[in-house]
This record gives sequence, C-alpha cells and structure tokens, in this order.
Amino acid sequence: MRISLALSSIATAALAALSTTAGAVDITGAGATFPYPIYSKWFDAYAKIDPSVRFNYQSIGSGGGQKQILAQTVDFGASDGPMSDDNLAKAPGKLLHIPTVAGADVVTYNLPGNPQLKLDGDTIASIFLGQITKWNDPKLTALNPDAKLPDQEIVVVHRSDGSGTTYIWTDYLSKISPEWKQKVGTNTSVNWPAGLGGKGNEGVAGQIKQTPGALGYVELIYAVQNKMAYADVKNASGEFVKATLQSITAALATAQIPDDFRFSITNAPGKEAYPVCGATWLLIYEQQKDAVKGKKIVEFLKWAEKDGEQMAKDLNYAPLPAALQDRVLKRIDEIKY
Repeated sequence: MRISLALSSIATAALAALSTTAGAVDITGAGATFPYPIYSKWFDAYAKIDPSVRFNYQSIGSGGGQKQILAQTVDFGASDGPMSDDNLAKAPGKLLHIPTVAGADVVTYNLPGNPQLKLDGDTIASIFLGQITKWNDPKLTALNPDAKLPDQEIVVVHRSDGSGTTYIWTDYLSKISPEWKQKVGTNTSVNWPAGLGGKGNEGVAGQIKQTPGALGYVELIYAVQNKMAYADVKNASGEFVKATLQSITAALATAQIPDDFRFSITNAPGKEAYPVCGATWLLIYEQQKDAVKGKKIVEFLKWAEKDGEQMAKDLNYAPLPAALQDRVLKRIDEIKY
C-alpha cells in the first residue's frame, strides 16, 4: 500500500511538472550588459512569483539589443543609450522606452598597489584620444601628487561591441571635450582613436585585470565584484566624487525627463553628483503580437517597477525616484495585448 501511494505521489508530481512545463511562457530578451546583474536577479526572483514564466536574456550589448528588438527576434530589448530618432523610425511599430534603474561608468585601472586616483574630464578625454600615453604624464601627476605613478605606457581598454556603457561614456566625453565631440562623438559604437577592445563589461574588466598599466571604463558593479580600483572623477561643480549609490542618486535627481523617457544624466549639476551616470531602459512594443506573452510581460514590468526597484541598491544601482516610477507605471498600462 505504501509503495503504491509513493508511486502515486511520484506520478502526480511528474504530471504537475509536465503541465507546468507545457504551460510555460518563454520570454526572450537581449541587450545591455550594464544592467545584467540586476536583471539577472529580477528574473530569478520573478520565477518564484510566477513559475510559468521563463526568461532567456542574452547580455550582448545595447547595440545588439536595439537591433534585435527592431528585427522582432526578441520580446524585449535592453539599452543604456536611448534609441535615436532614426532607429525608432525603422521600428515596425511604436517602441516604448521603459527606464528601470540608473548606474555609473567608472574609470578602472591596473597599477602596482592600485592607488586611489583622481581624474578630471579633460585628462580622461586626452587619454582616450591617445594624447596622454604614459602614467607619469604631468597632467596625471598634477592631479595625483601623492601617488607614485610609474613611467609606464597606459594601455587603453574600451568596448569592442555596440554598448550602452559606451553610449554613457562617450556622451560624457562629448559634453566635457569639444575635441572628442568633433572627432569621435556620442554613440553605442564609435571609431576609437586608441586602445584595445573587450566584449561586454565582463570582457573589458578581464582585459584590465590581466594587463599591467591598463585603464578603461566599466559599469560600477563590475569593478566592485572584481575588486578593481576606480578613480574619483571631477564633476560639473568642481568636486572630485566617487561613484556610489548616493552620488548616482544625486545625478538622477537632476534629470529633466521628457514624456518619451529618453534622457541623459551625464555631467549632472550638483556638488554630490557623480558625472558619468546613466539610466538603462527596456525596449518594448506598445502593441504586443502575442496576447498571453504580452500579459506576462506587463505583469513582470509592473512587478519590476514596484518590487524589483527595492533590490537595486544591493547591486549599486540607483532605483528610480517615486514620481518617475508612477509615470513609468502609467506608461506600462498603455501596452496593448
């Protein structure tokens, strides 16, 4: 009797598992590596709330995310740079920008003892333009008189893929350097005047860790998780500020946010604002083709904007201010399925 009951229980469990799998809704996304740590946490947490939903997110860079949502090969794209008017015009339907969190690009480096460095925008631009090539350059030593900077080549590392992290970085450099704006400009992918490429935030972090004398930019959480040194950067108010949750939040608080939610917070005003910050967006079609999937996506987005935001701080992302969350929730209600 016990054996038959046990077998019956196993059969019931197996049938339940089969029915759950059969009824599963697969939601695919692709894009930004900048928010990958928080999105990964959200997807895991949400699977416990709605086990019928399975997320498959490819962390391929914002450029890839924009391309795939335009081609409709994914259910949502992810980007740290808002889509351009030209790209939006290519979309087969109305695309919505759903802001999720804000983060920071940091200047990280590999030096003996990894001293805490201070950098200003002009010096950073000169390094990435290939004009400052040595660690003991007078501009660097003047900013860091107490650091023993070596007579060593600076190995610049940048992204090789289309990237929202790059969009934020080049948006900042274009604001503080007229020469950068003219020669290179702002985009998810640019013609780099100097340096080596790495794929994704992960690839850039790996290159810097492996290369003595390297310097590059990554999203804050990648520097923290990899225990990498990163510089304080001079902001628009003339203060040297470290990238922290507080300094990202201070930058986000200054944002003038239009109705379409496409905005920039680089070089933000305010003494406490870190200057190389940016928001990140999910890209969703207003009109969903699949009603079941569309309903599940809307449910997830509402959960992310309310409950998911509370997880942001643990990973050094700034949650959206309450007033902006309310606006975003109203926009999510406009998604049709």
